[in-house]
Amino acid sequence: MVLAYARVSTDKQDNISQEKLIKDYCKAQNIKLDNYISVEVSSRKNFEKRRISDLYKLLKDGDTLITAELSRLGRDMFETISLVNDLLNKGVKVLFIRQPELSLISKSATKLLLSFYAYIAEYEREMISERTKTGLKAAREKGKILGRPKGSLNSIYDKDIEKIQALLDKELPIRSIWKLLYADKGKSYDGLLWFCKKRG
Repeated sequence: MVLAYARVSTDKQDNISQEKLIKDYCKAQNIKLDNYISVEVSSRKNFEKRRISDLYKLLKDGDTLITAELSRLGRDMFETISLVNDLLNKGVKVLFIRQPELSLISKSATKLLLSFYAYIAEYEREMISERTKTGLKAAREKGKILGRPKGSLNSIYDKDIEKIQALLDKELPIRSIWKLLYADKGKSYDGLLWFCKKRG
């Protein structure tokens, strides 16, 4: 059996983009899909709501799972790697369209590369956290008033405004910030772009 899994946000554009990516890939590789699971929920939801448990139940030895990229399978890298390792140990072939290097090497090499990805992801999170704290401390020492001004619009990105600003101050492109903080959480790039423009 060949099963495709897509975890999308409520952004219709994201949904269409993933579906098209998967269908175009299958057409190019002459792969016939037997099942397609598309879930419109946050990565923070539990296994059942994200239908991850369905993957464990449906996929057997010799089956194939197709997904857009590694981040679509879990809410963090360690959870994702655990899932992928479990599937590989069951004899399931996992294809990542945007990360073909994970699909074209041996199972042992894939596991090694997955561990490396996890290390890099966690290291980046720790570095961002440390830089953000340092930046905020420096701003407070200079007497800068932090936080959202009264009367400003509410946004799902407001809780991360200080982290976003710290990355922007380091001249990190908005698309890179989106990939780093939100790509695996179902939030759209356009939404973050709009937020940054509105917040100046």
